[in-house]
Amino acid sequence: MAAPSSRRNGGGGGGAVSLWAALLLVAVALRPARAVSEPTTVAFDVRPGGVVHSFSQNVGPGDKYTCVFTYASQGGTNEKWQMSLGTSEDQQHFTCTIWRPQGKSYLYFTQFKVEVRGAEIEYGMAYSKAAFERESDVPLKNEEFEVTKTAVSHRPGAFKAELSKLVIVAKATRSEL
Repeated sequence: MAAPSSRRNGGGGGGAVSLWAALLLVAVALRPARAVSEPTTVAFDVRPGGVVHSFSQNVGPGDKYTCVFTYASQGGTNEKWQMSLGTSEDQQHFTCTIWRPQGKSYLYFTQFKVEVRGAEIEYGMAYSKAAFERESDVPLKNEEFEVTKTAVSHRPGAFKAELSKLVIVAKATRSEL
C-alpha cells in the first residue's frame, strides 16, 4: 500500500510540504537558545555484517520524542554517520535527520526503518546520496520506500540497497485528557 503523497517530497502537493519542512528546519536552527532545547547531533557507526542494528536518541522536554534507526547492511567496514534531532519553538514538532556526512555510503543496505515515538510523521524522505561539497542530495525513487504515520522504511523487493540520508519532520501526537 502506497503512502499518501503528502507525507513525502514529490507529487500531490509535495512542494508545499517540502517548503514547510524547510521552513521548520530553518526555524529550529535559528530559534533563541533559551526558548527550546539545543539541537542534538550524535555520531554513531553504521556496521556491516548483515546483522540488524539499531540506534536511537531522544529530544524535547522530558525526552518527549524518540527517533530510532534500525538497519542491516553488507560490505566494507564501519561508516561514521550522524543523527540530528531538533524541536520547534512550541515543542509541537521535531526533526530527525540521519546521514553520512561524507555523502554517499558504500555499504549495501538490505533493510532500513526510522521510527518516531511521541509524534506522527508529516514529512519523510530517504536519499541514496547525501549532499557533500558541490553535490546535492539524491532522493530514492518513491517506490523504494514508504512513509507511514510513525515510520519511514524500505520496500522489500523495490529498495535498491543504496541509502545515505533520511529526513523526518513529525508533529506531537495529541494526548487524550
